[in-house]
Amino acid sequence: MADLSINLAGIKSPNPFWLASAPPTNSGYQVQRAFEAGWGGAVWKTLGEPIINVTSRFAALHYGGQRVLGLNNIELITDRPLEENLKEIAETKKRFPRHAVVASLMVEHRREAWHEIVKKVESVGVDGLELNFGCPHGMAERGMGSAVGQHPDLIRQQVEWVKEVAETPVIVKLTPNITDIRFTARAASQGGADAVSMINTINSLIGVDLDTWLPIPHVDGKGAHGGYCGPAVKPIALHMVAECARDPLVGIPISGIGGIATWRDAVEFLLMGATGVQVCTAAMHHGFRIVEDMIDGLNRYLDQKGIPSVTELVGKAVHTYSDWGNLNLHYKIVARIHEETCINCNKCHIACEDASHQCIDIIHDEASGKDRLVVREEDCVGCNLCSIVCPVEGAIEMVEVAAGEPPLTWNQRQAALSAGGGTAYE
Repeated sequence: MADLSINLAGIKSPNPFWLASAPPTNSGYQVQRAFEAGWGGAVWKTLGEPIINVTSRFAALHYGGQRVLGLNNIELITDRPLEENLKEIAETKKRFPRHAVVASLMVEHRREAWHEIVKKVESVGVDGLELNFGCPHGMAERGMGSAVGQHPDLIRQQVEWVKEVAETPVIVKLTPNITDIRFTARAASQGGADAVSMINTINSLIGVDLDTWLPIPHVDGKGAHGGYCGPAVKPIALHMVAECARDPLVGIPISGIGGIATWRDAVEFLLMGATGVQVCTAAMHHGFRIVEDMIDGLNRYLDQKGIPSVTELVGKAVHTYSDWGNLNLHYKIVARIHEETCINCNKCHIACEDASHQCIDIIHDEASGKDRLVVREEDCVGCNLCSIVCPVEGAIEMVEVAAGEPPLTWNQRQAALSAGGGTAYE
């Protein structure tokens, strides 16, 4: 069995699977049950001044028969007293000394407020702190959460305040509700953060009831934007993790969050630069025991690859993630349809005919009396659409063909044109 233990900026845990700060980490009872199930760590639901939550807090996007493709919530931080949470944190850490217990924090924009809460939570033995600069609703209207996380200068300043007194590693949780997350990640690093976690939830309205014309969810006839998470946000989260992992001005470890539901998802985040991952929606949907499949799948994957430690995966694919201008313009792939597995549903033909480059023909075979789908490879641009819509795995293969020319990127082309006195549009 491979070694699954990780060390995220000084915070150690027996495996890379942590529960994110959310409803599943709202109490000691829940976190302890999670650790018993196998989770390596947990970020306690955000601590701060107790607030009052509304009922009717969650709504979900179901699509194509899949339940909870995305989850929307308008829940705020903990609505339990700080002292009660601190007591349960201490009990949890005493019972599970090897597991990572991280306190998520959110307070008003005052140096003294940050100093006070940091000292209190560290006194009960937490392994680290996560500063919640990402919550997009409710708290943001009070000048906290993403109201801070959208301003690099405020992030840097508040991280500096925390680092003045913190004795444990400090993670900064970033909002995706921003044009370029690298700027806020850099600000966290400049302020002295030991790591960043991303992404927090995305601003969203899950839907409108067509009978009542009310937002979903609604509270006594009114709705508000919430935070969107779940499998649907994974591509967005993975992109942001990769962007920060390849940015030398960030330069600190990353805890990956966003749509992680399987061990495969986790491996993708690790390969793109995350040291560990945090999970929320999948645990809310399926319960804590899903971590058993995650651990088993990760172990089998590492064994099959002959990799002795999960840490060897971290960042291994980052170098392959680049800017569009560095892609080879001469690289060429085409679609090839395998007749033996094709079921002649014609979805590829329809997609190509209506939305791509009209390069798949329906040819009638006189001998068999059946129609065949044939790709005109000289007209195929290798867009992948046909293979994406095909319902039979492997029936359409995207095959690399010889380009006959040396690699050429857009950046190289433009540099050559500039050197020769040409223009960008020649």
